[in-house]
Amino acid sequence: MIDDLELIQSLKSEASKEKAFRLLVSAYKERLYWHIRKIVVTHDDADDVLQNTFIKVFQNIQNFKGESKLFSWMYRIATNESITHLKRNAKHLHLSSDEYQSQQINKLESDVYFEGDAIQLKLQKAIATLPNKQQLVFNMKYFDDISYKDMSEILETSEGALKTSFHLAKTKIEKYLITD
Repeated sequence: MIDDLELIQSLKSEASKEKAFRLLVSAYKERLYWHIRKIVVTHDDADDVLQNTFIKVFQNIQNFKGESKLFSWMYRIATNESITHLKRNAKHLHLSSDEYQSQQINKLESDVYFEGDAIQLKLQKAIATLPNKQQLVFNMKYFDDISYKDMSEILETSEGALKTSFHLAKTKIEKYLITD
């Protein structure tokens, strides 16, 4: 496997850009897909957002300065693309973001790509009740095991604020799971 520094240099070179991009997609598509899927909920939306994410990465790799990890930079793009997707779809349907997300969670039961059981569905419903930032932080910490340091780079927020958000999210989810 090529390291990130070599990959970035190859991506910035016209001669090796396409091959390097295929390597990049291969190396990160699954992790990014599941990160996006946790935000947008459905498989089809996650596929669309993943494609948009990689297009943005390809178009903007020249602007990547290496001040953060490549992974963090791509996660930030994926997160922003996911949130934009949710807002755009909610607006199109004349719904609030919360209403739209609730609607998406309710579709999970009929989603052929959702392999979860009743408990996992209930957890997804609990997560959907959280404010957007707490959802992101909970998903990134609980499911992806991303460190607070990396999360801080991705979400451009202090580690302390992220720890607080995770604690609040965890408390709200526990309460939801117990009472509902």
